Amino acid sequence: MAEYVKIVEVGPRDGLQNEKQPIDVDTKLGLIERLVAAGVTHIEAASFVSPKWVPQMAGSSEVMARVPRSGGVHYSALTPNLQGLEAAIKAGCDEVAVFGAASESFSQRNINCSIRESVERFRSVIETAQASHLRVRGYVSCVLGCPYEGPIAPQKVADVALLLHEMGCAEISLGDTIGRGTPRSTRLMLEACLKVIPAERLAGHYHDTYGMAIANICASLEMGLRVFDSSIAGLGGCPYAAGASGNVATEDVVYLLHGEGFTTGIDLPRLIEAGQFICDALSRDTSSRTGRAMAPLPPGTNA
Repeated sequence: MAEYVKIVEVGPRDGLQNEKQPIDVDTKLGLIERLVAAGVTHIEAASFVSPKWVPQMAGSSEVMARVPRSGGVHYSALTPNLQGLEAAIKAGCDEVAVFGAASESFSQRNINCSIRESVERFRSVIETAQASHLRVRGYVSCVLGCPYEGPIAPQKVADVALLLHEMGCAEISLGDTIGRGTPRSTRLMLEACLKVIPAERLAGHYHDTYGMAIANICASLEMGLRVFDSSIAGLGGCPYAAGASGNVATEDVVYLLHGEGFTTGIDLPRLIEAGQFICDALSRDTSSRTGRAMAPLPPGTNA
């Protein structure tokens, strides 16, 4: 029997939050509905941060109120503080996430505090979420490079991941925020993390700025990881990273995993349809190579 790999679809939150054009709730719901229809079961659908800082996430409560509540589908939201957590609980989220960094410079510039201070801020969020029987996910950004510091020592990543793990995060997502990682640097980073956290508690979150995301996922699979974040059509990307092309595309990850003999529970043709839906809504082309290669030909086109 094929081994299962969990895909965490981050497109509706991480993928859309930095889009310049306004995206209405109906469009977000249309995307989520199509993802669910394709068999995606873990969807990061919302972010309960101040609309002043992330205007694109202003409709998160309405999105969560209207998402399809099919059996087996889990919805998560980013909750940087207690106020955001309370909103997520009220909205019916199944999981919440907190966000730290492995780079001191990135932490200071992004949230104006040190790494340790940022993690301590999450303590009350994590404890309150657990008391409400909510699963908590921890993100660590800049694990393979920082736009301000350059390369990040693997041990620094492991130290931050361990802090979040010890505070109660059920899963730690390791993010190559600026997409500079290679298979070698990915293995070195994971070797450090796996000394203190079991593989089943780790997830890979790779950006494709340098075209290395799929290669880094392959390296992570070899190291024992079985959870990966990805974004439909390759939407998203770090606004601080020069030339950032976005998160790795879910379509490309699913194509890889199925070709390597893993199962995801996701219907690839229907997933590609979901990617085309949101790209049409944004008036842009998909960043997924698989999406482009497998897209249906327009009527009247010769193959």
